[in-house]
Amino acid sequence: MTETTARIQAGDTAPDFTLLDQDGAEVTLSGLRGQKVIVYFYPEAGTPGCTTEACDFRDNLNSLKSAGYTVLGVSRDAPAKLKGFVDDQGLNFTLLSDPDSAVHELYAAWGEKKLYGKTVVGVLRSTFVIDEEGVVTLALYNVKATGHVASLRKKLGIDA
Repeated sequence: MTETTARIQAGDTAPDFTLLDQDGAEVTLSGLRGQKVIVYFYPEAGTPGCTTEACDFRDNLNSLKSAGYTVLGVSRDAPAKLKGFVDDQGLNFTLLSDPDSAVHELYAAWGEKKLYGKTVVGVLRSTFVIDEEGVVTLALYNVKATGHVASLRKKLGIDA
């Protein structure tokens, strides 16, 4: 895997992708045209920060859906691990498997980051909001797991 440097910005067309979900079904981003979509990248299902972030999306899903948003979480985990994560945490949105990090790289959600004081290459916790036409309206890199969904709701003008 190579580090991606060209970051997605608001106004860019969202790169299309097809990935398997937690049930092994294919999900294609362009197949969701006509809907607003939140795509978020996280390092690993079941880890503390990723569980916090996923549960925040779960707990806020009704308000996001009411505002017209579909949520997709993307990690390098296999569909079976994602299924266990969905079941364990009662998640109510789709998780997608990107085992070779190809989609992470398309979205520049893979690169150098600091982890416990060391520089490592890995998943950059990132979130993208995509409009009904497939255009990125918000691109957020290196977000924090805790409080991210509340911050996102504020940026989207969705009342808490």
